[in-house]
Amino acid sequence: MNTKKILLLLGPNLNMVGIREKGIYGDESADSINLQVKEYAKQIGFECEIYQSNHEGDLIDRIHEARGKYDGVIINAGALTHYSYALRDAIASVCIPFVEVHMSNIYAREEFRHKSVIAPVCVGQITGFGKYSYLLALSALKNLL
Repeated sequence: MNTKKILLLLGPNLNMVGIREKGIYGDESADSINLQVKEYAKQIGFECEIYQSNHEGDLIDRIHEARGKYDGVIINAGALTHYSYALRDAIASVCIPFVEVHMSNIYAREEFRHKSVIAPVCVGQITGFGKYSYLLALSALKNLL
């Protein structure tokens, strides 16, 4: 049985978790959370690669490259979630199950965060559970795949 490969894509400013807005994102570092995500993925039988970029085009390139390489993708697109139709179209083009994730509850924050333009092309959305949102997304993909 081949190990399923999962890509975790992290958008703008997610490298600053643990530094920025600690009241929203907590004080645990992005690196620490990423290590825990990789460890949990391994425990449930996944190989997980993590990629973070502050650049929309880099994320789109990674989505295109995911075709045929990954069995599923978890994406926290950060603020791009709310307005990037280019990201939405890239997700729709690759025919891989995507799970949209947010550490914070986007529906309890500023009104502009209440709309996700990528949600309609993702298999589901997990929001508001901090770092556990990523672990829940891995579990969801385990069930789906």
